[in-house]
Amino acid sequence: MTPTNSATPTMKPSQPSIPDIKPRTPVVSFDREQFDSVNRVFAVEQVAPIVGMSPAFVRRVTGQADLLSPREVLMLLDQDAFRETYIPRSRILAFLQDDATRRTEQVVVVPNPETWDVRLGNALDLAAAIPMSSVQCVVTSTPYWGMRVYEDMQSVVWADGDVCPYGHEQTPEGFVRHTVEMLVAVSRVLTDDGSIWWNVMDTFMTRTQIRGNAAEALRAMQGKDAKRWHDHASRRYSAGHAFLKDGEQCLIPQMIAERASRAGLYVKTVITWAKRSSMPEPQNSRVSRNLEYVLHLAKQRAPKFFREPYLDTPAEFGGRNNGWETEKLSDVWTLNTSVGGKGHGAQFPVALPGRCIALTTEPGDFVLDPFVGSGTSGIAALHHQCRFIGIELSGEYVDISRRRLAALAASGADVARSAPALFDVEGSAS
Repeated sequence: MTPTNSATPTMKPSQPSIPDIKPRTPVVSFDREQFDSVNRVFAVEQVAPIVGMSPAFVRRVTGQADLLSPREVLMLLDQDAFRETYIPRSRILAFLQDDATRRTEQVVVVPNPETWDVRLGNALDLAAAIPMSSVQCVVTSTPYWGMRVYEDMQSVVWADGDVCPYGHEQTPEGFVRHTVEMLVAVSRVLTDDGSIWWNVMDTFMTRTQIRGNAAEALRAMQGKDAKRWHDHASRRYSAGHAFLKDGEQCLIPQMIAERASRAGLYVKTVITWAKRSSMPEPQNSRVSRNLEYVLHLAKQRAPKFFREPYLDTPAEFGGRNNGWETEKLSDVWTLNTSVGGKGHGAQFPVALPGRCIALTTEPGDFVLDPFVGSGTSGIAALHHQCRFIGIELSGEYVDISRRRLAALAASGADVARSAPALFDVEGSAS
């Protein structure tokens, strides 16, 4: 076995063709007749997060049933209380049938590493191989909808039938569905008192080139980008949505929070990350943005939570930002932005995952980042004496994050000693 922190080069797949985003809302009707002859039944706990209703409400509608027929699922879909979570209404019964078949397949569960591991692959697939209820804290900054073209982008097969890279869905609702699917997948590996911290940015429904990094966008704003509209690898258009109009804000973080609640998670807080510096955003019809959001989600009402680290931890690892934050730990966090170094164009500062980890873990707990990028969350986890698992689709970023964590180990940090990779899949350390 090769040690986890080895910097073995990873084969780089060819760059796929990234299509333009043309947000045309599909017109799809629900064909009820195809399910008339279906005799399969579905457990309430299986149905509830998909139809966006609590198990108690599902039983109230269906007469206290624990196993639901297709007819009873249709009753739920006809309720005024129904709202989409991560499967469109027209596909829910078909998905339940396919999911019942998939649940009979064996999932290979591989032990978590002793200290840290960075795994190459799709977070949806690899999360299924992490032991259930073993992760205390999930912290990540995902791609944002329709805003970046990343290295090594790969298409993902989603439960709603879409096949696309995460962040390049044709509609904001598609991005929200896929985000909630991710949240449901990682909540399976979360301990009962664990927390999920999900950093997400909103998007405006505007016609724009989708750029490779923030520096490229800044050069364009300064008039220094000679590229024309069709010179870019991908573009986002602004017409064709069912209701969002050109120039309107999509409200993506709020939609994610609501759907996560319907899927069974507790929305503890929607935190505003007030950035002390951000790119200029010249606008004549609205104010410029200087914030992002962090969703704090949990599986129960009272997850593990400690306020003391906010005052005791160095600011660079998540403690109070003196001069900008008061002694009160509030839902507005004033943290410096990252310069985007270490090979990643959208890197978040160590202080952000550092604060999330400090507030909701103890030494020895497991931290998971399903979009690890250049490994910043791993640096924060090891500083707080937690064990760490990172997942990343890009072989380039896997190599970068492994080198960063290996460098921390070489610096003498006890918690970051080299550990063997215990995850045996193609492309990962093995």
